[in-house]
Amino acid sequence: MPATGILRTLEQNLRDERLSDASAQMSQLAHQDVAALLEQMPPNLRTIGFRLLSKDLAVEVFDHFDAETQVEVIDELGSAQVAQAFDNLEPEDRAELLDELPASVAKELVRTLSPQERELTAVVLGFPRKSVGRRMSPEFIHAFADDTAAEVLDRVRARGHQVSSIYIVPVVDRSRRLLSVVSLRDLLLADPDELVGPIGKTPIFAHALADAEATADRCVDRGISAMPVVDAEERLVGVLTLDDAIEIVDAARDEDEARAGAREPLRESYLLASVFAITRSRVVWLFVLAVSAILTVNVLEFFEGTLEQRVALALFIPLLTGIGGNTGSQAATTVTRALAIGEVGPRDVARVAGKEIRVGFTMGAALGLVGFGVATAVYGMDIGTVIGLTILAVCTMAATVGGLMPLLAKTVRVDPAVFSTPFISTFCDATGLIIYFMIAKTVLGI
Repeated sequence: MPATGILRTLEQNLRDERLSDASAQMSQLAHQDVAALLEQMPPNLRTIGFRLLSKDLAVEVFDHFDAETQVEVIDELGSAQVAQAFDNLEPEDRAELLDELPASVAKELVRTLSPQERELTAVVLGFPRKSVGRRMSPEFIHAFADDTAAEVLDRVRARGHQVSSIYIVPVVDRSRRLLSVVSLRDLLLADPDELVGPIGKTPIFAHALADAEATADRCVDRGISAMPVVDAEERLVGVLTLDDAIEIVDAARDEDEARAGAREPLRESYLLASVFAITRSRVVWLFVLAVSAILTVNVLEFFEGTLEQRVALALFIPLLTGIGGNTGSQAATTVTRALAIGEVGPRDVARVAGKEIRVGFTMGAALGLVGFGVATAVYGMDIGTVIGLTILAVCTMAATVGGLMPLLAKTVRVDPAVFSTPFISTFCDATGLIIYFMIAKTVLGI
């Protein structure tokens, strides 16, 4: 049965209070699928469904909920009823959930943890939000340089079920400073009595205070199954697994896509989100854009006399503002992507500006030639010259501004996605109109 059919059947069973049927249905599914189904349900049905799960299945399902859903479940059931599921979370997932909970509930849940789990959670909570230290796993298997391959493999067998990744084993000295990494494959192929020091490879690692998104991008791009994370003294404090890195990258991409569309990302499914939540995610940006758009109105008002003398100029305003906005948005999207994957940085501002000026000029020349020809054929040479020169200037300006805005955002530590497509479009609209009317006044002598 398709997923939508399973969801409808399960919801209907819960609504009709056929609880035994609902319980049997969920027991036949993988815990990941149960979590996905419950996340799509209204909170009241989700709570009933979660109560029907066996203890072991409830622990697994809770682990697969996102942080927002976990908060809702705790709110509905009470912290005492989810204590076991909370204890079963990885320390980094536990820290993320604690950030979302009210302080009183968070303290109550932390008290339910064993001393060892409480200590591991405290390690993660000790790093700033959005740092890779906050997203790393403090549970890992490590080796010393003078350990034999057989000793490390015995350690993997003994503790492998307790850690997130066993495929990469960091090698440290007696002060826990990172020396190298050795793969599980190399350990299996090595002679049992061979020391791991000589077979270790130069590690690709991250500092715990580094930005989580940038580190996750690097981890995903290089396909590193577990990246060691070190403190300021390069002592090993955790590992960032590939699964966690992919989750960070996906969340950042969703946020960037939302802001590129002038809204904030929704924290839950669209169909389950309230009208107020959806409105809140959009209205702030609309206020910002409305204020920005006033600039365009002021420009038109300032050049009202010019428009009265040559009414034909008004006909080309939508064309020119559209070209400027789209050109700026294309440049911003390209540079934001290059920033995300590490191809450029704030230090490359001159190179980016130079490239975008050339790109904008080239596009403007091609489009301006077409605009000159069409406008000349209909309205005469003078209007055609104004349109052709304006398109050339607007494309050059918009591409340069669009390319530099993400770098400026990165420099002042603002998410480049904040300089979203609508914001750049509005900026280019106002500036493009100023360029348009200045060229018109010069060429037409008005």
